Amino acid sequence: MNIKLLPLIVLFLAVSILKSNSCTIIVAGKKATADGSVIVSHTDAGADCRLRVMPRQKYPKGAMAPVYFGIQGCNQPICEYGDTLGYIPQVRETYRYIHSAYSHINEFQLAIGESTLSQRKELKVDRGEGEQIMTIEQAQIFALQRCKTAREALTLITSLVEEYGFLPSCGPESECLAIADPNEAWILEVFSVGKGWKKDSGKLGAIWAAKRVPDDHVTMVPNWSIIKTIDIDDTENYRASANYKQVAIDNGWYSPESGKPFVWQEAYAPTPREWATGRFWLFHALYAPELPGLPDRWTKNPFDGENQYTQYVEPLSVYPFSFKPNKKLAVQDVMKFQRSTFTGTIYDKENSPAWYYPNKNGKLVKSAFATPFPHKETRQLLRINSRRNVARARGEYGMVAQLRGWLPNEIGGIYYVYVDNAYTSPYVPIYAGVTDVAECYKRYSKKKYDEQSMRWAVDFVDNLLYLRWQDAIKDVRAKRDPVEERFFDEQKQMDEEALKLLKKNKKKGQEYLTQKTIERMNELHKLYQDLRIDLITKYTNNKQGI
Repeated sequence: MNIKLLPLIVLFLAVSILKSNSCTIIVAGKKATADGSVIVSHTDAGADCRLRVMPRQKYPKGAMAPVYFGIQGCNQPICEYGDTLGYIPQVRETYRYIHSAYSHINEFQLAIGESTLSQRKELKVDRGEGEQIMTIEQAQIFALQRCKTAREALTLITSLVEEYGFLPSCGPESECLAIADPNEAWILEVFSVGKGWKKDSGKLGAIWAAKRVPDDHVTMVPNWSIIKTIDIDDTENYRASANYKQVAIDNGWYSPESGKPFVWQEAYAPTPREWATGRFWLFHALYAPELPGLPDRWTKNPFDGENQYTQYVEPLSVYPFSFKPNKKLAVQDVMKFQRSTFTGTIYDKENSPAWYYPNKNGKLVKSAFATPFPHKETRQLLRINSRRNVARARGEYGMVAQLRGWLPNEIGGIYYVYVDNAYTSPYVPIYAGVTDVAECYKRYSKKKYDEQSMRWAVDFVDNLLYLRWQDAIKDVRAKRDPVEERFFDEQKQMDEEALKLLKKNKKKGQEYLTQKTIERMNELHKLYQDLRIDLITKYTNNKQGI
């Protein structure tokens, strides 16, 4: 090991462990969406929120592609990706894609969302405890560089983790990918094989299973396995590694003699935890409220969240792999869920009893400081529970990818990105045809504030909200929401203009999409720079009655 890299690796692993229960995926098939697009999303991605468009590249015959560990790090230069663990054969030409901690979309509307899962302790492995080298974020990059469809990506990623060994980079836990194109979406779950694996052992370097999301269904992954039974003969809807069942049998996690069906989720995931089950419940309560066995956790009473006698623990079998929603989802619905803080439920930290005090008339009123994101020190002081929201105050970045097969790829794929905290950040639409992004979305380091960084601009506003949260968040929404709505209102006109240009000259069409995207990014950056001034002027502590 390179000793100089040790501090970087330790920091990276620490950050990875902290975020391993933080990512949420939502997928909607093309018959489950309002406009017929396929939607895939990812919240709270890795630390490197810097976006950069990686162009197509050509390589000589026999070239080798490096396999990196540390891709998620944001304190290294933008053109560096961590330590090199090994190499795999390079292809002659790679496709254009947008790079970040978890790269999400390429020029062919292939999009991938990620959510770290939990796995049994016997399967866990850290770097150096075997010959595994393939992290999930590296496999995503190879897929976006080399594949055009979800099935191609599924085949490539699974072959990579089998041959080179799946190396967890968050936890060390297992991983889930939602792999989608304009026609379909698949859920892929990858578990590691434990310590001591060797590439020449003849054994697969991963355990994996994949299931296709029905076109009229939606699904949500809250850092927990969702695949249940597997019909290995139905290759149109299921795929799995050759060892998908045998590893569970060998470890005593499943017995064929029991007469019970093999349930993937039960075999490989440990006892479920509330930070996952809470999100399972919320998504189904919103879009499948008639689901049998679904608990009622809606309340306006701030004390209900403290009353353990009214809270029920439901089995995971209540929640299906996917379901037909009670309404067709739009991109805005997914954004709304990504911004959720469990408002109106027993999990609502913004409605904790600790925020209430009696006014001069003896009536309980909510403090203007009440926030859905109380800091650790605040939680300890006021004894507020630490239950996890969907939105995260330290959320790094996230996305919603809208994939539209009736349009050329350059226009059909739209990658809506937020940085920092979905709850307070704006989403900016980035078309799949862009060749560049604004400088403000390329810049970020946790070590030092940067005036030219969009991530720091949002983080600045997010911190100022704590001066008087209940009022200040209304000011943010008053400025942010109309701009987001305008982007959606302009979408049809922008699609038509880009289509017209692409038909005449592909390069001109890409230039138009790139220019408009950069203008919007810069507009949002300026909006949040101005918001800082508005908020500090309006809510300075000189006006707080000190």
